[in-house]
Amino acid sequence: MVAALRNVFNVSRSPLLARTSIRFSSTASRQLTLKERLAELIPTEIEKVKAIRAEHGKKAFGPVTVDQLYGGMRGLPALIWDGSVLDPDEGIRFRGKSIDECKSLLPAAPGGSEPLPEGIFWLLLTGEIPSAEQVAELSRDWAARAEIPDFVKEIIDRCPPTLHPMSQFSMAVTALNHDSAFAKAYQDGVSKKDYWGYTFEDSMDLIAKLPNIAGRIYRNVFGDGKLPAIDSNKDYSANLATLLGFGDNQAFVELLRLYITIHTDHEGGNVSAHTGKLVGSALSDPFLAFGASLNGLAGPLHGLANQEVLLWLRKMQSQIGENATDDAVKSYVWSTLKGGQVVPGYGHAVLRKTDPRYTAQREFALKNLPDDPLFKLVGQIYEIVPSILLEAGKAKNPWPNVDAHSGVLLTHYGLDQMQFYTVLFGVSRAFGVAAQLIWDRALGAPLERPKSYSSEAIQKIFKDKP
Repeated sequence: MVAALRNVFNVSRSPLLARTSIRFSSTASRQLTLKERLAELIPTEIEKVKAIRAEHGKKAFGPVTVDQLYGGMRGLPALIWDGSVLDPDEGIRFRGKSIDECKSLLPAAPGGSEPLPEGIFWLLLTGEIPSAEQVAELSRDWAARAEIPDFVKEIIDRCPPTLHPMSQFSMAVTALNHDSAFAKAYQDGVSKKDYWGYTFEDSMDLIAKLPNIAGRIYRNVFGDGKLPAIDSNKDYSANLATLLGFGDNQAFVELLRLYITIHTDHEGGNVSAHTGKLVGSALSDPFLAFGASLNGLAGPLHGLANQEVLLWLRKMQSQIGENATDDAVKSYVWSTLKGGQVVPGYGHAVLRKTDPRYTAQREFALKNLPDDPLFKLVGQIYEIVPSILLEAGKAKNPWPNVDAHSGVLLTHYGLDQMQFYTVLFGVSRAFGVAAQLIWDRALGAPLERPKSYSSEAIQKIFKDKP
């Protein structure tokens, strides 16, 4: 039996076999685990990539302009990212499925209505909708892997509460590299065809341990430092909510399920996703790769955006009061723009319509907190800001993005520590980054090494050209 399993997983080393999530059963109806299903899919995907490259590998894939080089590679086609694709007009699709489709198709918790993040991780990896049984098994697997090493606990506990939660989060994730299955296997000379299995194990450990890390940071900075244990009978989001001190509020648990699901992935070109892929291409293990992702996510132009939105909303409320008139809101928005600032939460690098993630959160709010003053203000702004931005010529996309809403929802349930919001974003983004890292190792993706040019070189290239 062990020999047969080694053949299935292309694994030749017993430590990895001991860590797999395989469950033996004497019944023919036993459903496949996530790793077993991946092992079936990988050979077919390898052949598909070979066929695509053979047929289309030498074909041009869009022009590159000098403005794109100077403009942060905006819109430059340069990456393969299988988990999700962002259409400017339609929004995000996870393995071809819209957010609405994910909400209706992915399993929910018993008595719940929002999709479980376990389900979208399965979807990101396989392109398939898992069964409720497969999702429940994934919940149990993550709960079993959730404990973090004592030295990582000590690292977090020794951080001063004044150190930003994202800095603490990045440090703790990076330190998990100490026990990386991939790093150890690489040192032992594992075959390239086996990279994906060890990357899978590290990725599963990474995702599983994030609630304990995030919860410990939250309790140290904003609470009494005492942390409850992971409950193996609860799903991922319910455990995270409990660790944060909100486990008894089922509406908050449902919000976390939705929040994590819609924040898992957003194509490969955003800073956190691209950083994880880039660092992983050097065969850095998932802990090192995702630690780098978190450092990008911590920037104010990326993951800190929802914090900026909430600060702006609260400042507006303090100046014009609750239940302000439309004219008062319009006046405040214009004062923001005339002061040389942007309206936070509006516009997007790719999207040219309202972000479907914003819409999903708005639907949740209409159902669960329709009378919340900040939510009412967000809705009022939604009716006012786009026309102002168009009139001012300030945005190609005058519509709200995901960050225009998330902070308001978290605040409603009492999680009003804005510095922590990006940590929740980080927990979510691990799903997409990890899924792509697994596939990159399975498909043998090479080291990323794009060509750069100096400004002088650009001038020489076009010196004699019209």
